[in-house]
Amino acid sequence: MAIKDSALKALIEPVVTAMGFELWGIDYLSQGKHSRLVIYIDGPEGVTVDDCAAISRQVSAIFDVEDPIPGEYRLEVSSPGIDRPLFTLDHYARYRGHTVTLKLRLAFEGRRKFQGLLAGVEGDEVLLQLDGEEYCFPIDSIEQARVVPRFDD
Repeated sequence: MAIKDSALKALIEPVVTAMGFELWGIDYLSQGKHSRLVIYIDGPEGVTVDDCAAISRQVSAIFDVEDPIPGEYRLEVSSPGIDRPLFTLDHYARYRGHTVTLKLRLAFEGRRKFQGLLAGVEGDEVLLQLDGEEYCFPIDSIEQARVVPRFDD
């Protein structure tokens, strides 16, 4: 996790936890005037639009005082959804046995995108099975990962 992400998490997580939710993850996309901070929250009963709005108001109030992000940005609070992003080793462990897509920071064997069965976690590596092979990717090498929704009959 980058320093900025750690600082943002330190400000956001206590608010989210105090309101009865889990901070699932943070995506900060710095793009000049079009920067965007997405806060993903989850809860035992799910997440409603009203929950997102309430957390957005609380986080905004803290950010008005602390000012952790210079310049303009758009704040979004969202549920991780059924195609939830995976941020931590704990997330990968929780979704063992699910199909996931991974996008690596740098190419491995000529490619950056992989989709396969999440076989688990070993140390700080994510185990992915695809095409009869098992791959180990250090979590720091993964730029983005998402669960592929499954719709069982």
